[in-house]
Amino acid sequence: MEHKSIKSERGTIHYWINRNTDENARCIVFTHGLTANHTMFEKQVEYFSNEYTIITWDVPLHGESRPYTNFSYKNAAIELNSILDAENIHQVILVGMSMGGYPSQEFAIQYPRKVIAFIALDTTPLGLCYYSTLDKWCLKHVEIMAKCFTDKMLRNSMAKSVSKTQYAYETMLKMLEPLSKNDIIEQMGIAYGRVFDRKESVHFDFPVLILLGEYDKTGKVKHYCEEWSKKDGYPLHIIKDAAHFSNADNYDDVNKEISNFICGL
Repeated sequence: MEHKSIKSERGTIHYWINRNTDENARCIVFTHGLTANHTMFEKQVEYFSNEYTIITWDVPLHGESRPYTNFSYKNAAIELNSILDAENIHQVILVGMSMGGYPSQEFAIQYPRKVIAFIALDTTPLGLCYYSTLDKWCLKHVEIMAKCFTDKMLRNSMAKSVSKTQYAYETMLKMLEPLSKNDIIEQMGIAYGRVFDRKESVHFDFPVLILLGEYDKTGKVKHYCEEWSKKDGYPLHIIKDAAHFSNADNYDDVNKEISNFICGL
């Protein structure tokens, strides 16, 4: 993967690209979850690089894409579009994991002609209609609740809550390692605080696949995914023996699901 960056008035965004030698190869963009970074998709990069052009990136305010001012999912989508313009890539398949689903959906709303398909990986839909008043209150107060933990407890509890396997647990801890407790809390507060910027729900006309870890107990992700699938008719596939970080817990099945979905487009 080649490490590159782009600059905007809000900050410098870092991304990694593996360009396939076949000029007709499709491009997959992997967008990571909260407090994580581009290395979250290590097993997907290994699996898909032979057939596809792959882009991973550190979402604004995360990884090496710090510092960053005026964070919003709309601005994150604008930065992603700048990456694609810089690479002269006109259409992509989006894979958004957890928080990564929000800039992915926002990108699809702003640039629908550039999206071939979207894989929603242990993530939830944009739009207020899915979330109760209590849900919204809890998400907006995550930052306050996180401050009650010691640094070590916060890291361990976050890694443990999203993983079922040792590999996923250790990968999450490794992504948290460069961050201070204040960094983690800041990312949680800002990222969750901007979820409800887009109030209306959106139905996408391109193919969408929802993947959900069998043991995903993060918030109400399972409930939201089920409601999303029911409301919009998107297929929902369960990843066995996986928690919220399903693409690390059971990367073989996640990779096969994504591959089969893309091949069927």
